[in-house]
Amino acid sequence: MVGGGQLARMSAAPAAALGIGFRVLAASESESAAQVVNDVFVGSHDSIDDLKRFAQGLDVITFDHEHVPPAYLEQLEAMGVAVRPGPSALFHAQDKLHMRRALSDAGIPCPAWAEIHDVRGVADFAEVVSWPMVLKTSRGGYDGKGVWVVNSLDEAERVIALPLPAGAAWLAEQCIDFVQELSAQVARSPHGQAVAYPIVRTVQANGICAEVIAPAPGLPNERAVQAQRIALQIAQDLNVTGMLAVELFDDGYDLYVNELAMRPHNSGHWSIEGAVTSQFENHLRAVLDLPLGSPALKAQHAVMVNILGGDVGDLYSAYKHVMARDPGLKVHLYGKAVRPGRKVGHVTVLGNDLDDLLTRGRHAADYFSGRIDE
Repeated sequence: MVGGGQLARMSAAPAAALGIGFRVLAASESESAAQVVNDVFVGSHDSIDDLKRFAQGLDVITFDHEHVPPAYLEQLEAMGVAVRPGPSALFHAQDKLHMRRALSDAGIPCPAWAEIHDVRGVADFAEVVSWPMVLKTSRGGYDGKGVWVVNSLDEAERVIALPLPAGAAWLAEQCIDFVQELSAQVARSPHGQAVAYPIVRTVQANGICAEVIAPAPGLPNERAVQAQRIALQIAQDLNVTGMLAVELFDDGYDLYVNELAMRPHNSGHWSIEGAVTSQFENHLRAVLDLPLGSPALKAQHAVMVNILGGDVGDLYSAYKHVMARDPGLKVHLYGKAVRPGRKVGHVTVLGNDLDDLLTRGRHAADYFSGRIDE
């Protein structure tokens, strides 16, 4: 797995359970996954030499992020290593303009969008969708970075004057007046088997996922099925291998695709305890072309709340209070240095009373972050 973050860290346990040799390309020996994985190669995903040395003796390469240049992945494939998802699929998650074109061509519902080159282009698009609108860099953005909601031409002009990441362009999108954000996750194997997880509601704070509720409460069954069908169609049309997360806007009537991630995703962390087969295990099964496991819920509801860095530097110090107060709570810490607003872990609770689960999950996450002290 290329990338040594928390997604690789959480992939280590199912890899061990399945008896899979699991090597990680990490930026340093202190990175999240490098702390728990036995076979660690320290190097850069931006170095083709490092990637080639990392790939020696491997059967399959997969990812915990989408940042490896596609041309490098093609060179790895030429070495005889299976790259899953492949370069052509992964590029849709790397470049939002490429993704929008592909989805629109396939008839997938998306917000109205346009490639923007100058202020005149913004003005022309505003005549179509009105204000506010969303401006994005086509490459390099994540967790709210590289995304701006603008309310006037003056605001838009200031944004598009900012420097773009290498190879990026400006993307303008209709600002959807949504009632909730959803995530549809599917796993797909090379021979075409696919499974769809329950549709979840995601709640964002400052562009970062704060909590996930599985299944999405109050979502009509026909809309949940529609979301699963959209994700399955995207996985097939783009030839995705492994986990695919499709982030969606729900305006109460229709669904619109917001973003794609071709890897395990924050919106699926609940599945470690909450599903028969976690997203991490199914990602490994899929890229190795093994039969996929059931994505079914193990309880009526599952709630995952992210732990964001705050005033508590030693997260371990919170264990006694959190665990004694709620023995049914599951805690995952990522071994990352605490910084304000940084995702440093998550908690999960399962059960039948959704309000109670939300209260318990939020209390624990708030205690870890120092927002509360009792």
